[in-house]
Amino acid sequence: MNHLTRREFIHKGATALALTSAFTPSWLHANELPSAIQGSIGFQSWIVREQISKDFPGTLKKMAGLGYQSVEMCSPPGYLNSGFGSLQNLKAIEMKRIINDEGLTCESCHYGFDELKKDGEDRMNFAAELGLTQMVLSSFGLPKNASLSDWKRAADELNKLGEVAKSEGLQMVYHNHNMEFETLEGQLIYDVLLKQLDSDLIKMQFQVWVVIAGYTAANYFRKYPGRFISAHLSDWTGKGVEYATLGQGKVDWKDFFEASKIGGLKNFFVEMEGMDHLQESVLYLKKLS
Repeated sequence: MNHLTRREFIHKGATALALTSAFTPSWLHANELPSAIQGSIGFQSWIVREQISKDFPGTLKKMAGLGYQSVEMCSPPGYLNSGFGSLQNLKAIEMKRIINDEGLTCESCHYGFDELKKDGEDRMNFAAELGLTQMVLSSFGLPKNASLSDWKRAADELNKLGEVAKSEGLQMVYHNHNMEFETLEGQLIYDVLLKQLDSDLIKMQFQVWVVIAGYTAANYFRKYPGRFISAHLSDWTGKGVEYATLGQGKVDWKDFFEASKIGGLKNFFVEMEGMDHLQESVLYLKKLS
């Protein structure tokens, strides 16, 4: 989740989150998951970063009220200037307590490549104390003119970090953006990364938004069984870069969740900005059978 990259693929200017208890029907609080979905239904904290910067507990409470069961955090030091600076001084045990007190769980967090390479030990210690099982690299942060060798070299560096993480009982994960679904030197970057990254040390978090580039998550889950651990959920209207509420766009979600069992997914995080999308999407996921 390189900051500039995310701004390229996530709409700028998040709609103000005006969530109230009116959106809290009692059935949404049930811990049951529809049989089609194996794993928790969560949200990526990036989509409510502006609200988190002002009221961390309150924002989590509102999201839990909508029916979300988990939150995927962003590393406060790595996202200091992107809405998470207010969490900078929170100790891991304090963050964990706040998250749990508001009715959510947290086992995954996004990190920048530089902070993992420079302060990996500190971040892993914090992750363990927070109760994480997954540390997600949001982006290599490579320049647009990076060569395929640059991508492979970065993947090798991540493999080394993954080995250290594994020794600490943590799973290192790689998150894609649309840039990995571009062809470089005659090869699709994402396919090259899947070959270069150690399948045991590095699991994949699939960004469903690449549907706008013509790539289907379910196809990758079936092609690479067991390589994935989580996904960022969003849907597409089929026009430009317009989001659609889950179930109202181009993604075949029944096929997605069926294939996710083959892919090995354990967590699902909605990542779309706009209160209507957030509310209606979790309703749709709860109704899937």
